[in-house]
Amino acid sequence: MSYSKIVLGLGSNHSLGDLSSPEILKRACVLLEEKIAHIKKSSLYRTTAMYYENQEDFYNMVVAGFYSGSPRELLDFIHEVERSLGRDRTKEFRNGPRTLDVDIELFDNEKINDSDLIIPHPRMEERAFVLIPMLEIFSENAELDIKGQYYKECLEKLPPQGIWKL
Repeated sequence: MSYSKIVLGLGSNHSLGDLSSPEILKRACVLLEEKIAHIKKSSLYRTTAMYYENQEDFYNMVVAGFYSGSPRELLDFIHEVERSLGRDRTKEFRNGPRTLDVDIELFDNEKINDSDLIIPHPRMEERAFVLIPMLEIFSENAELDIKGQYYKECLEKLPPQGIWKL
């Protein structure tokens, strides 16, 4: 069985009943571990909302590991995880509040440009809330590093974006 290196970005800024955003992210990681081997998790970060700023801060993190299916199968799986933790895309607006958002940032060195799946993630290079935790994982896990030096250079070019490690 062949495995692909993957990097996922996770975010939440809307509680689900008694579950806070950090607790939702923790539960998401448990669910993701069902299909992602040797998963590595970044620290948790609190970040100022981008794009649509009139909302609560987000809690963000990155996970990386090895996946044995296709990018499309991974997308289907993460959509299941999102739904199981309260995400209802029919009640959201773009870049607005959500209980859980899981983005495929990288899938090995794949390049995909479909209407509902773009890899690498098209806005990854402008998001400190993805780059900082991703580089944290890469610095501790050389086997997961995918173009780390390039992403360090991307991060250095960004203006401050309001991100705090918790």
